[in-house]
Amino acid sequence: MISRVVIALAGAATLASCAGPARLTPGPHLTVAAETALPPPTRTDLAAQERPYRIGAFDKLAISVFGIPELSQTVQADASGRISLPLVGAVEAAGKTPEELAADIEEQLRGRYVRNPQVSVNLDETVSQVITVDGQVREPGLYPVIGRMTLMRAVATARGTTEFARLNDVVVFRTVGDQEMAALYNLSAIRRGLYPDPEVFANDVVVVGDSSARRLFRDILQAAPLITTPIIAYFSNRP
Repeated sequence: MISRVVIALAGAATLASCAGPARLTPGPHLTVAAETALPPPTRTDLAAQERPYRIGAFDKLAISVFGIPELSQTVQADASGRISLPLVGAVEAAGKTPEELAADIEEQLRGRYVRNPQVSVNLDETVSQVITVDGQVREPGLYPVIGRMTLMRAVATARGTTEFARLNDVVVFRTVGDQEMAALYNLSAIRRGLYPDPEVFANDVVVVGDSSARRLFRDILQAAPLITTPIIAYFSNRP
C-alpha cells in the first residue's frame, strides 16, 4: 500500500499572485489539496485521550476523599492504566477524565465504607500526553500537554528559541491514522498575526530551525517560494 505524507506549508512572505489560490506545479510525489490546516489527531491517535484531559498509563494522580485523610493519597497508574486504592482495590483509570474517575471511586465507596463520599482527582504528573520540542530552543525535551496548547505555547514551554534560531523554519510532525504529516510554520509570521497560532496535540513533534526537517518542503518552496497562507500537499510514492 502506498503511504502518503500530508504536508501543510505556512510561509511568511507575500504571495506573488494577484488573484486565486497559490499554484504549485504537481510532480510525481506532489498533489495539492484544498485544506488549509493539518487535521487534528483522532482519539485513537492520542491513545484514547482528548479534551478534557484523559488519564493514561503512568500518570500520577492526587486523590482526595473529603474528611478521610487515610484514603487521600497520590497514586500512579500502572502500564495498563489502573490504580489501586485502600478499600476500593484496583480501579480502571485509563481513558477517563479525572471527574469520571472521581465519580467511579465515590460509587465504590458509597454505602459499604462511606455514607456520602466526596472525592476529587487531580493530575499531579503526566507522561502519557506529551509533546516533543526539539531544535533551536533553550530546553529541548518532552513536555506535558494539559488542556489546549498552541505552537507558540509549546515553544514557550521549552523556554523559547535560542538567540539565532531560524523562526521561519518550524516544523510540526503529526500522525493521523496511518498517515504521517508535517507542517512548516513561521513563528515571526504568527506573532505578526499573518495567520493563526495552530493548535498542537499530544504526540506531536515540534522542530525549530532544523534545515533537515525543512528539506521535506524543498519541492514546494522551489515551486512557490513566496507563500502567505497555509497550503496542504499530499506526497505519495516518496522514495
